Amino acid sequence: MTFTDVKGRRVLVRADLNVPLDGGTITDDGRIRASVPTVRALAEQGAKVIVCAHLGRPKGQADPKFSLRPVATRLGELLGREVAFATDVVGESARAVTAALGDGEVALLENLRFEPGEESKDEAVRRAFAERLAALAELYVGDGFGAVHRRHASVYDVPALLPHRMGGLVAAEVEVLEKLTESPERPYVVVLGGAKVSDKLGVIANLLTKVDRLLIGGGMAYTFLRAQGHEVGQSLLQEDQLDQVRGFLSTAVKHGVELVLPVDVLAATHFAADAPFEVVDATEIPADRQGLDIGPRTRELFAAKLADARIVFWNGPMGVFEFDAFAGGTRAVAEALVTSGAYTVVGGGDSAAAVRRLGLPEDGFSHISTGGGASLEYLEGKTLPGLEALQ
Repeated sequence: MTFTDVKGRRVLVRADLNVPLDGGTITDDGRIRASVPTVRALAEQGAKVIVCAHLGRPKGQADPKFSLRPVATRLGELLGREVAFATDVVGESARAVTAALGDGEVALLENLRFEPGEESKDEAVRRAFAERLAALAELYVGDGFGAVHRRHASVYDVPALLPHRMGGLVAAEVEVLEKLTESPERPYVVVLGGAKVSDKLGVIANLLTKVDRLLIGGGMAYTFLRAQGHEVGQSLLQEDQLDQVRGFLSTAVKHGVELVLPVDVLAATHFAADAPFEVVDATEIPADRQGLDIGPRTRELFAAKLADARIVFWNGPMGVFEFDAFAGGTRAVAEALVTSGAYTVVGGGDSAAAVRRLGLPEDGFSHISTGGGASLEYLEGKTLPGLEALQ
């Protein structure tokens, strides 16, 4: 990425550094690594780079457990240069740290969400905070794709106050999503998992008129199975979504979309990493058991349904991948994508986390998104405020 007019200028970069922490230890630095190219490009071209980002949900209050200080350390390691850290967002520390930056130097502000104005629903409050943030810089680069579906001050309001452009990470994400939505190659297959159908209602409704094949796994599959009249035992079930899911099943038939559900599951006695389990047919889950992963026949079925795909979007694990005993289904789908020969997009969130946790090669996928919610809302056809502000 080339920025031709940034030397000696203070550039505010809205990044997505919302990484999981165990105490002060970063357990997955994928989002930090994804943000490095834009920050490095700006620094190498002489900009005074001011990075801002959020972490967790501190709800407008300064909370040490959500501090970005460990992120500043890791970002510096990845950049190979010191990253100055401001202990507030727009206060005395932020003003002093940013004013002291030399050409090519980088600073990180404290967690944006420590400021109530960042997420405020009151436009005047949000705008007032945006003005204080914008005052730290001369230019704005939007590079936090994982936040572009939020109408937050740093994402939506600041670009209106400064000359702005889209960062490389966001540009790459948009290019991939356009590939999925504008005349995708066929067969076009989508794999959806995760816990709840309700989290993906809009995207399912939209995709059922666009894809050739939809594979459903994870906790959400049990609501589909129950909608077909099957017993799901103690498995995760959203009874209030049954009518909606029955509508999806009818829509799939109407549009000739092949909707593929699990044929067997690992049915456990209870929700625990060491819970005893047995493989049962997905249509015959015992009343006292709960499905925690797709079974071996389903893994083979899903792999076969992916084998001829030309383009695949995957969002959501197939089971409780955090438990080793119930990670096999998610691993099987990921490995099927790697070997499929398709253009494969991992839709961020838990799917991206699973790829890294399971030790799978990230370069085995065409693209791993940094924004699960943003990707889903784009595929749902929604206007994303952060992209609207940049475009």
